Amino acid sequence: MSLSVKIKTAQCEYEQPTGLYINGEFIKGIDGKTFETINPSTEKPICSVHEATEQDVDVAVKAARECFENHWRDAIPEQRGKLLVKLSELFERDSDILASIEALDNGKAFNMAKVDVSMSASCLRYYGGWADKVEGKVIDTSPDTFNYTKSEPIGVCGQIIPWNFPLLMWAWKIGPAIACGNTVVIKTAEQTPLSGLYAAKLVQEAGFPPGVINVITGFGRTAGAAIAKHMDIDKVAFTGSTPVGRQIMKDAASSNLKKVTLELGGKSPNIVFDDADIDNAISWVNFGIFFNHGQCCCAGSRIYVQEGIYDKFLARFKERAHKNVVGDPFGKDTFQGPQVSKLQFDRIMGYIEHGKQEGAKVEVGGQRVGDTGYFIQPTIFSGVNENMKIMKEEIFGPVSSIAKFSTEEEVIKLGNGTNYGLAAGVHTSNLSRALRVSSALKAGTVWVNTYNTLHHQLPFGGFKESGIGRELGEAALSNYCQTKTVSIRLGDALFG
Repeated sequence: MSLSVKIKTAQCEYEQPTGLYINGEFIKGIDGKTFETINPSTEKPICSVHEATEQDVDVAVKAARECFENHWRDAIPEQRGKLLVKLSELFERDSDILASIEALDNGKAFNMAKVDVSMSASCLRYYGGWADKVEGKVIDTSPDTFNYTKSEPIGVCGQIIPWNFPLLMWAWKIGPAIACGNTVVIKTAEQTPLSGLYAAKLVQEAGFPPGVINVITGFGRTAGAAIAKHMDIDKVAFTGSTPVGRQIMKDAASSNLKKVTLELGGKSPNIVFDDADIDNAISWVNFGIFFNHGQCCCAGSRIYVQEGIYDKFLARFKERAHKNVVGDPFGKDTFQGPQVSKLQFDRIMGYIEHGKQEGAKVEVGGQRVGDTGYFIQPTIFSGVNENMKIMKEEIFGPVSSIAKFSTEEEVIKLGNGTNYGLAAGVHTSNLSRALRVSSALKAGTVWVNTYNTLHHQLPFGGFKESGIGRELGEAALSNYCQTKTVSIRLGDALFG
């Protein structure tokens, strides 16, 4: 099998790498296995890519280790920064190609994918700027000692990324790890391997030394598990579901007790008070749940509306949901493409059926769109209660539940009534209330009069079962550094 294939999309024609990117080159997997990646719009294969096994993970880790110990850990920070900035520029140059890959392989609307590419480039450039600003400090304890701390890279980092934002999560992981001087073995999601491999091609073009960034494609149960258990990986970062996150923690603990950061699931409340600007609130609530086909860990899937405007809001929200254009990701007006896979499609439709069986009312949607592709109508349930499955479990699809509340105290309790704590939204014109409720909600991010407005400068991560550690911002650097204390005795010996 060749290590690349020519692919034509509605926007461009390009050369797609299909091999594993290890030690600066694309290679075949040791076992020679490949697997197909499916276009979720047509349900037909796009191409096949090489499948990494445990042996391939060993090869990638060896390359990363040798690079780290022999060169990269001592590379001038400015050099690391320049390489990340160069990579960001290549992302921008090839933005149409990268967005086309995301639309083809993931199913997200091309126009939305363009934003993902822009945000990915900005993230890489941001951490390029941080590379020469990771510093220690001097700590004065006595005249007879000179003490200082320094931040050192952790070493070889294993990174496992999800399928909902393939390229953006690639950048979120790579940026801080490289800025801090680590080397990386990153595994793409088996459902969406293509953009990560194309990004590896750009890594090669940017001039990163072989072994700094290694990109492998494979399955979680084999390649992902091998990363989590590997004795020569110093740290593992994972974005995905909470059950898999638990398993990665177990594997990390039972192997070499490697450091772990996890960005996991959510069941986020989006709260609308009587005094909210209703037009603004409807726009953001709609975006909060139906953006990215609802396949968003921080999706505002539990919508709580104060009783004074509930009926009006529901009627207007239904009208707005009907306007969301579901269809071909390359369509000019498309907002929502297909779900990523048959498995995910079936899972979401199962939740919709369960909601109906439990007595919730379908206000909008609840059905498949067309008979080809994994398209689902934007769906709104009313008449829900807190014990229903659709109110308790992460659906990860274009399905929302809307409920009425009376008081601020009541909705805070409802909002916090989940094992998750990734995000929340508050819509109100009262600044004091916004501050009060934001402080009371147990969530890593609280958006006020907006939703899903992530930015590379703002830390992102969860409370409770939504994860450990933070992505983005300066905070992400601490995930990829370790502090060394050096204490030098300047005076005479204390003991004769």
